[in-house]
Amino acid sequence: MKLTQQMQLLPDDTQRPVLLSTMERFNEAATFAAKVAFEAGVRSQPAIHARCYREIRDRFGLSSQMAVRAIGKVVEALASLRARGERDACPAFKPHGAVTYDQRILGFKGPDKVSLWTLAGRMILPMVYGKYQEERFGRLKGQCDLVYRDGRFYLYATIDVPEDSPIEIGDFLGVDLGVVNLATDSDGETHGGEPVEKARKRIGEHRRALQARGTKSAKRRLTKIRKREANFRRNENHRISNEIVTKAKDTGVGIALEELAGITGDGNQFRREQRSRMKGWAFAQLRAFAAYKALRAGVPVVFVDPAYTSRTCSACGHCEKKNRKSRDEFVCVQCGFSLPADHNAAINIKTRAAVSRPIVGTADAGLEPRSRLLTSPRALAVGH
Repeated sequence: MKLTQQMQLLPDDTQRPVLLSTMERFNEAATFAAKVAFEAGVRSQPAIHARCYREIRDRFGLSSQMAVRAIGKVVEALASLRARGERDACPAFKPHGAVTYDQRILGFKGPDKVSLWTLAGRMILPMVYGKYQEERFGRLKGQCDLVYRDGRFYLYATIDVPEDSPIEIGDFLGVDLGVVNLATDSDGETHGGEPVEKARKRIGEHRRALQARGTKSAKRRLTKIRKREANFRRNENHRISNEIVTKAKDTGVGIALEELAGITGDGNQFRREQRSRMKGWAFAQLRAFAAYKALRAGVPVVFVDPAYTSRTCSACGHCEKKNRKSRDEFVCVQCGFSLPADHNAAINIKTRAAVSRPIVGTADAGLEPRSRLLTSPRALAVGH
């Protein structure tokens, strides 16, 4: 399967302005090509190339391959707009938008240096990355994107990671996504919980205080707070998804996750504090992390409709709103069965996955209308 690897570049004081100028010129050229394509009503690479290539070379001073990559960026942007139904929009690119490099204009010089084409010619830049990236450095292939973010330069490269052979499963591990416990599995194990909630509240209170202040320095601080909060969510989602996938593989079961459509509801069904919690966590990111990690580990993943799983008794199947005594407590009014509410919902998710269990090894075989199996990189790429 293909993943994206991040590496930080460390340009010196003379290289930095050259990189910025190259990014600006590249995106100016792409914006020009987009305008020409939009006015001519063309979208294909050959058609845009025929109209723009020579002028891009002459006007913007780009190399032949950089001109091709600028046109390629326009083609991708037009396709993206068309997919969203925005056919009448003309793309415009930010001065420091990403620059796409391929093997003709980029080359790795060992594990700690990279050669990039710039307006000043080829430039060799040192780069750093973590142990995880180091272990996969030899798998780099294809294009790389040069990205400028928060005053730093990064390369985002595609790596080809082999998948483990799909495991033979005897059952599923149901996973319920929740407000306090971010994830609870059908064995009753919770993930997230109070430590994460305390950190979330602390960051939220700090953010509200800065918003109330409204000064320029407070707004600058808010930007840092948002980034810190995003990093915190991403780190926790990585940790939780790793724990879930490791448990599933070690016990020889698949993973049953809930579909996320409507997870935050219309907002009126939750109290104000609950709405804040539901909106304040990246549930889609957590599910995506669990899905790709499971795929890489050879663990099948099924997505099921979670409708009424929180109201349905996992023992007798009785479904009624009164079964939920509170947010945390589930007591069936028919048979008296009781369990923590998140645990009960996770068992129901597991049961639905088992009832509509597909044939492992195919992307679509044997699927019931309310469940979908993820077993291939292509399925992950299209958001399954």
